Amino acid sequence: MDNRNFTLLTDLYELTMMQGYHKSGNDKVVVFDAFYRSNPGGGGYAIACGLDQIIDYIKNLQFTYDDLEYLRGLGIFDEKFISFLGSYHFSGDIYAIPEGTVVFPKEPLLKVVAPISEAQLLEAALLNIMNHQSLIATKASRIVWAAQGDGIMEFGLRRAQGPDAGTFGARAAVIAGCVGTSNVVAGKIFDVPVKGTHAHSWVMSFPDEYTAFKTYADMYPNACILLVDTYNTITSGIPNAIRVFKEMREAGIELKNYGIRLDSGDLAYLSKKARVMLDEAGFPDAIISASSDLDEHLITSLKLEGAKITSWGVGTNLITSKDCPSFGGVYKLVAMQDETTGEFEPKIKISENVEKITNPGNKKIYRIYSKETGKIIGDLICMEDETFTEEEDILLFDPNATWKKTLCKAGTFTLRELLVPVFKNGICVYNSPSVMEIRDFCRKEMDTLWEESKRLVNPQEVYVDLSQKLFDTRAELLSKGRH
Repeated sequence: MDNRNFTLLTDLYELTMMQGYHKSGNDKVVVFDAFYRSNPGGGGYAIACGLDQIIDYIKNLQFTYDDLEYLRGLGIFDEKFISFLGSYHFSGDIYAIPEGTVVFPKEPLLKVVAPISEAQLLEAALLNIMNHQSLIATKASRIVWAAQGDGIMEFGLRRAQGPDAGTFGARAAVIAGCVGTSNVVAGKIFDVPVKGTHAHSWVMSFPDEYTAFKTYADMYPNACILLVDTYNTITSGIPNAIRVFKEMREAGIELKNYGIRLDSGDLAYLSKKARVMLDEAGFPDAIISASSDLDEHLITSLKLEGAKITSWGVGTNLITSKDCPSFGGVYKLVAMQDETTGEFEPKIKISENVEKITNPGNKKIYRIYSKETGKIIGDLICMEDETFTEEEDILLFDPNATWKKTLCKAGTFTLRELLVPVFKNGICVYNSPSVMEIRDFCRKEMDTLWEESKRLVNPQEVYVDLSQKLFDTRAELLSKGRH
């Protein structure tokens, strides 16, 4: 997984366009924005993720001899272009919103400033990485929120769409708040906690359930979570687990990280029965873990039913984001540099579908927080040459309903620029934090969201507004386009 060459991880038309730019002499410096149009799963936010892998991809972007021979064999690229690819390296600038940040539709998660042939090549791979990891991080964040402080373990590897999806999906899930993953290679690569119990096959391989539990407890006394539903949860599984826990205590073994796991049946009913049985036996601190096709909606329902589950293992529905299998990120040209003045001329994509009309220009994003609560008031997308400060009032308005306005009075808010430099002149200038550091940052980011924006159904929208200058530029280009 560490040594693969992803330079050809692109769509063919990126390369044919590159050749066109190269041959026509139209290789101007441009700005591309990578953004998404709607929050996954009908939620109120998303979690930016995947930047570290994007950095690795760009650092290692070079065409090998085998790559060039393959492209030559397609018969559609001339030798001059093949030679150009042979010495290719990325020379532009990239700005991005750091991983773990709460983000919203239409704002650039990543901005590329480079000759168009270079910027064009990046499109497919950037979107592939960003879309997948941001999707899984967002799904995991919703599940973590639904669990209300209980631990969520990601263990969807066997149901993921391939090794990469399972491994980088596990990374994204931990960033979003999962306490660990069952995926050992993810644990090794990203230095994140790995966790697990045992399967039904373990129990079935022994003469009886008690012997299976006892053997497991002898081997792993400090991580003894016993799967109790192989035969009969109430009459066999839980009583045998309690018997083993009593024997461990009598042997002087300190009981920690111990308990049971439920993987089938009515989880609310079984967990309540299990809690009573464990408490009466003298094990009030025993963990009750549950799995079995869980997602944020089922966890919420089980919580409302009073389920006594304290740890949740989530697999298929998390690692595949089953109810919303794509993030929908796009990569659009938004500005082109004038070769004489060096200024960036805004470009706009116009569509009959209003949601597909882009925000033009070389832009940046300010996040505005309430000084009193620390919560997000809104995001303001503006032109790169605009400056806003905390010492001046900022008037926000809805770009789709301009009569809706919010006045942020000076001294009542704080500002943060979201896009940070990642590459300058082709050189990486950004040090990626560790996954666990990003996880801590993501937790703090979630605290800046109002609870109304976290709810799973019909969440409150966080405002993403345009500066007056950007709004006017957009309106002018739309007017010109119509005529």
